Amino acid sequence: MYFSSEVVLKLLQLCISTLQCMFTGVFSKVRYWTSGASGLLQKDEYSDGTAATTPTSVNYHFTRQCNYKCGFCFHTAKTSFVLPIEEAKKGLKLLKEAGLEKINFSGGEPFLHDKGDFLGKLVQYCKLDLQLPSVSIVSNGSMVREQWFQKYGQYLDILAISCDSFDEATNQLIGRAQGRKSHLDNLYKVRNWCQQYKVAFKINSVINTFNVDEDMREQITELNPVRWKVFQCLLIDGENAGENALREAEKFVISDQQFQDFLARHSSISCLVPESNEKMRDSYLILDEYMRFLDCREGRKDPSKSVLDVGVNQAILFSGFDEKMFLKRGGKYVWSKADMSLEW
Repeated sequence: MYFSSEVVLKLLQLCISTLQCMFTGVFSKVRYWTSGASGLLQKDEYSDGTAATTPTSVNYHFTRQCNYKCGFCFHTAKTSFVLPIEEAKKGLKLLKEAGLEKINFSGGEPFLHDKGDFLGKLVQYCKLDLQLPSVSIVSNGSMVREQWFQKYGQYLDILAISCDSFDEATNQLIGRAQGRKSHLDNLYKVRNWCQQYKVAFKINSVINTFNVDEDMREQITELNPVRWKVFQCLLIDGENAGENALREAEKFVISDQQFQDFLARHSSISCLVPESNEKMRDSYLILDEYMRFLDCREGRKDPSKSVLDVGVNQAILFSGFDEKMFLKRGGKYVWSKADMSLEW
């Protein structure tokens, strides 16, 4: 059978067109399967092919409830939700599998829920079962009991106590108090327990209009924490500023120059670790009570989906995390008490 060159050309074009359609269909299917029906990446990488962020250090705010009323609080009691402990453990295991090295439990006040037993069980799980190098807590210190140290202290690397002033009247003005109970008495009590039960002791201070002129050198030297984190008061829309916020922190805000003056006054304190608004805003991986990463890049907390629903690598894409700033602010340090060579 004889075909003209024109017919042959048309047949070839038809074959090529058919093959193109077939390959396009197959490629689309493969891309769909590797991306998932929802369009989310399943591999440990971003859409541009770069490696996904490793959650080396994560702050898990498992409760928003607190017994203090600090006027500048940026993680307020907007819900009373706390995950069931087995769900929380599941999420922590997912984080470990994704590269977690340090977990920090915070709130709210983490010792408030279940009188600290929920917290203690998570601390024990992270150290014994997950074998994390570092497990730490940030607390206001008011709910800590010696019995907790006796039961769980061996599993805890660092306990940070928030203290903004060494003047009780100033703490009352700030809201860093419960009734007329002495915040400073609790601070010193917890410091002694940390030493007795071999837990590294740390202090966190938020510098604001009520304490910016204070000289804390003598007290910090006496307490001798392994780290003294000094934060510039930060506004977060929906938490301590703007509509629907439970706090109005504008009156607590200080200028960058005031913050620098405070740091200069305390420059002789070797354990001081300063964090300006710039360093603080995007340099933390924060999980809320639903185990959602919180993106603070727009000056508010925009949640991802929960790691329990979409996995760590999916959720962390929406964390807004600035790893370079994390390293710049000294986020990676000697954080296991076994490596600190402390004198107990």
